[in-house]
Amino acid sequence: MSGTEALSNLAREERRFPPDPQFAAQANVTAEAYEAAAADRLGFWQTQADRLLWSKRWTQTLDWQPPFAKWFADGTLNAAVNCVDRHVADGYGDQVAIYFEGEPGDRLELTYAELLSQVSRAANALTELGVKTGDRVAIYLPMITEAVIAMLACARIGAPHSVIFGGFSAQALFDRITDADATLVITADGGYRRGAVSALKPAVDEALAKGETNVKHVLVVKRGGNEVAWTPERDVWWDEVLQRQQDTHEAPALPAEHPLFILYTSGTTGKPKGILHTTGGYLTQTAYTHHAVFDLKPDSDVYWCTADIGWVTGHSYIVYGPLANRASIVLYEGTPDTPDRGRFWEIVQRYRVTLLYTAPTAIRTFMKWGDEIPAKYDLSSLRLLGSVGEPINPEAWIWYRRAIGAEKTPVVDTWWQTETGAMMISPLPGVTAAKPGSATRGLPGISVDVVDNEGTPVGNGGGGFLVLTEPWPSMLRGIWGDPERYQQTYWSRFSEQGYYFAGDGAKKDDDGDLWLLGRVDDVMLVSGHNISTTEVESALVSHPAVAEAAVVGATDPTTGQGIVAFVILRGDATDGQTLVAELRAHVASEIGAIAKPRQILIVPELPKTRSGKIMRRLLRDVAENRQIGDVTTLADSTVMNLISEKLPAAASED
Repeated sequence: MSGTEALSNLAREERRFPPDPQFAAQANVTAEAYEAAAADRLGFWQTQADRLLWSKRWTQTLDWQPPFAKWFADGTLNAAVNCVDRHVADGYGDQVAIYFEGEPGDRLELTYAELLSQVSRAANALTELGVKTGDRVAIYLPMITEAVIAMLACARIGAPHSVIFGGFSAQALFDRITDADATLVITADGGYRRGAVSALKPAVDEALAKGETNVKHVLVVKRGGNEVAWTPERDVWWDEVLQRQQDTHEAPALPAEHPLFILYTSGTTGKPKGILHTTGGYLTQTAYTHHAVFDLKPDSDVYWCTADIGWVTGHSYIVYGPLANRASIVLYEGTPDTPDRGRFWEIVQRYRVTLLYTAPTAIRTFMKWGDEIPAKYDLSSLRLLGSVGEPINPEAWIWYRRAIGAEKTPVVDTWWQTETGAMMISPLPGVTAAKPGSATRGLPGISVDVVDNEGTPVGNGGGGFLVLTEPWPSMLRGIWGDPERYQQTYWSRFSEQGYYFAGDGAKKDDDGDLWLLGRVDDVMLVSGHNISTTEVESALVSHPAVAEAAVVGATDPTTGQGIVAFVILRGDATDGQTLVAELRAHVASEIGAIAKPRQILIVPELPKTRSGKIMRRLLRDVAENRQIGDVTTLADSTVMNLISEKLPAAASED
C-alpha cells in the first residue's frame, strides 16, 4: 500500500528509551493493566467507569448491535457534575481548575468553586434563553474561559454542543449550524491572534444571513472590545444575561447514551461529517486515558494541552478528561510566536507546567527556530511530554525529549481520532520502552490490528490498514442524521470481519509495535487537522476564474502535509501571481485559513483516464518532486510533462 516503503526506515529505528525506575515506581498504571484488560475486557471498562460519579449505576456494560454500540446504557450521570461539582463536594473547591493566559498577557485563575458558580450561571442563562435538553448549541469562541464554561453548561442541561473552530468561515459556520439544527450560537465580539483582534461575530451574522436556520439567540462574550453589529431580540451579551442568574443549578441525571456533543470533521464527499459522541462511555475513556497516559497527580500537577477546543483534542484533553480527573489546566488564547517565539516556554515557566501535550507540527516549528529559545527558560518542572495529531518523525521526538524534556521525561506519542473520542494507541509512561516515532501499541482495553486488503492480520514486519476489532467506550455513535453514511464510511471496507477502518495505514515492526503511516484516502492531514480534497476543490471551482481543480496533499516538513492545488482557468481568465494569491485567499474565505493551499499551479490540463477520472497519484508525484509514475492509462500522457514544467512557478507563501 502507499507509504509502506517510506516507513521501512522508520521501523528500523533502533533507539530505545526504557522507563525511568523512579517514574515507574510512582506511575498511575502498571503492566498489569494489559493483563486485566486481556482477561476481561468488559470488566476492565466497568472498573474504569466506576471512577466516575453515577446517579444510577448501569446493569449492562455493552449492548453491541454492529456497528452500533451502547455502553452503560441504563446508567445515568451528568458530565458537568463529574467535571466540577463532585470535586467541590469532595473539598477541592479552592484548587485552581483553570490558569488562563490571554495573548495580550492578561491572566485569570478560576478555582473549581468559581468554575462551578460560572457553569451554573451559564446553565441558568441557557435555560432562560429557551434552550432545552436535547437542543443543539453552536459554540464559536476563542480560547477563553467562557469556551470551557459554555461547553460544561451545555453538558449540564443536556444540550449537545457543536464547537466550531474559530478560524472557520461564515459558509462553514452556516453548514454546521444548519446540519446540527442549532437553536443558539455562543460567540464573542472578537479574540486575540497574532497581536490583533480577530472578528468572530461578523462571521456568525454573515452565516445566519445565508439562509433559514432555527437559531433564536446569539450569545456574545465581550473579549475583543471591538464594535459589532447588533440584532435586537436575537443578540444578547453573555455577561448581562449571566449576571442576573443564580449561581446554583440543579443538574439533571442523564442517560449514559444521551448525546454530549457533535463535532464536524471533513469527509471525502466534501460534506462535513457530524461525529456524534454520547456521555457515559466517552467520559469513562477520556478520564481513564488521561489518568493513565499522562500519569496525572491532581494534587501537584499542572497540565497544558495546547490544542484548540474547536478540535477533538480540545474536547477530550482540555475539558472533559482533565477536569473529570480534577486537573489544574492551562488555557492559552494565542499563538506560539506572539509576542515572540519564547511564548510557550514562558508559559511553562510561569505556571510550572508538569505535563505538556502538543502537536508534531508545533514541535517541528520549535526545532526550526532553534534550541537557544527554549534554553532561555526554566523548563525543569516538566515531567512528561505528549504528542498528538499526526505521526511524529523520530528526529522531532528526540529533539522534543532533549531540548524540552532535558533528556529525562517520558514522551507519549498518541494515536486517536475525532471518531474514536479518546486515545487508542500510546506508550504507557513507566511501563513502555519508548521508540522515537512509534505509538507502540493499543492501550489496555483497546483491540487494534493491522490487516491486508482482504482483512487478514499481517505479521510482525508487515504493513497495511489500521483497524479496530472490538467496540470501545468512547467510540462515535454515528454521523449526525446519517446512519447510512456512518456504516459506509467506517464499517464497509472490512464489513465481513466487522472491523472499524480508521482510514490510516500502519506497519508493525519486528516487535509488533505500531508505526502510523497517515491517511490512505483523500483527506489531507494539515497541522493535525483533516481537510477534504473535495472541499478545497469545490472552493476553488466556485471562483469565477476557475474551470476545474484537483487537490492533493504533499509531504511538508512543518505541517505534515501541505495542500497543493492544480487549477485549469476559464478561457477569459489571466494567469499570474495576482490571481494565485486571490485564489488562495478565496479558499481561506470559503473554508478557513487552515485550508489555504501551500501551492497553486495553473495548468493547461489535468491527468485523466479515458473515463475522465483524475489520476491524483500522478499529481502527488509532481507535488513531491518524485519521478512520475505509470502514465499508460492516461488519455493524453503528454499532460504530465506540461504540469511538471509548471512546478517551479508555483506560489507558496504564508
